[in-house]
Amino acid sequence: MNRPNYHGPAFFSYGFRPFFLGAAIFCGLAVPAWILIRAGAGNSAFLYAPRDWHVHEMLFGFLPAVITGFLLTAIPNWTERPPVRGMPLMLLLTLWLAGRLVIAMPWPTPLVPAIVDGAFLVVVAGIVWREMVAGRNWSLAPMGGLISLYAGANILFHVLALGGAKTDLPERMALALVMVLLALIGGRVTPNFTRNFMVHEGMTERPASFSRFDGVSLVLVGGAAVAWTVQPQALATGWALVVAGSANMVRLSRWRGWATWREPLVLILHLGYGWLVMSLLALGGAILGLGLQTADAVHVLTTGAVGAMTLGVMTRASLGHTGRPLHAGSMTVLIYILVNLGAMLRVFGPATGLPTNLMLGLAAVGWSGAYVLFAMVYGPFLSRPSIDE
Repeated sequence: MNRPNYHGPAFFSYGFRPFFLGAAIFCGLAVPAWILIRAGAGNSAFLYAPRDWHVHEMLFGFLPAVITGFLLTAIPNWTERPPVRGMPLMLLLTLWLAGRLVIAMPWPTPLVPAIVDGAFLVVVAGIVWREMVAGRNWSLAPMGGLISLYAGANILFHVLALGGAKTDLPERMALALVMVLLALIGGRVTPNFTRNFMVHEGMTERPASFSRFDGVSLVLVGGAAVAWTVQPQALATGWALVVAGSANMVRLSRWRGWATWREPLVLILHLGYGWLVMSLLALGGAILGLGLQTADAVHVLTTGAVGAMTLGVMTRASLGHTGRPLHAGSMTVLIYILVNLGAMLRVFGPATGLPTNLMLGLAAVGWSGAYVLFAMVYGPFLSRPSIDE
């Protein structure tokens, strides 16, 4: 995908290259570190308490890197404008890395790391708005709004944490935004890539086109996400989540994911959206006193939906944008197996009666191991020029 007027390092030619690899390596280090700290195997000297560090770095460190890599690669296609590349991309990656570093150590003036870390999503939101205006693509407005709210949630997290207050609200804000982003982006790429696969395979089946039902399903997710943010224990919120999950279960079935079983590169997107549906139902059920506990229901979203969907998008984009065939090889299939196995262990492990540290350790090995394997397999693809150049 490198354009003729770019002559810099391939690694900084498109946003997916440094940010996908950076997110994978960081995830492979941060999750095991959290498990070791939680088990008492070491002491931490982070800016915040270990639990707050873990939550912040997953919600506002790891995930924004994946989202940024996706947006910086997709927006040029949507706006037909040049991508952010070269020195600007290098500086943006440096800002993200600086945020991870300053949060991982205590500072005499905590406001400095808060500003450094908080600046990243603000800059990313500014890039989205700039590209929308310059490219006159007003359909990017919802994405710009969501990233701006994401940046606001991160800033609020720092304000509350530095003031010694609980950070529940910004955490729920971030999780709610993740729900909406997954429904929005997953609802765009999953049926589109499924359709492309079916056409390529000569199938007569097609996923349902975007309709009013899809729009209503998205609105229901947005409404449930807002309700859960402001009233997380209200029965009405529980029912809103269950209704949103039920509607999106029907939405998912309309995309005919069962027909993609021969290509895991497409099937994983359906599995990821399935985890999103399950997370809506599980969160709603937890509020209504049915099924999983709230903490486990949250991990249906964070380990299941986020894990499967991010790796599905990361692997496909890394193959397609480096000129490689859109097919999941054996190592890619193993990545998918590991992330889903890790998610299942984290969500359902508490019900098995296994010792907590053992269960969490096994879940971390599977889940973060998937990202380590991604870095090992796809790192060379991301750091070298595309094979079709």
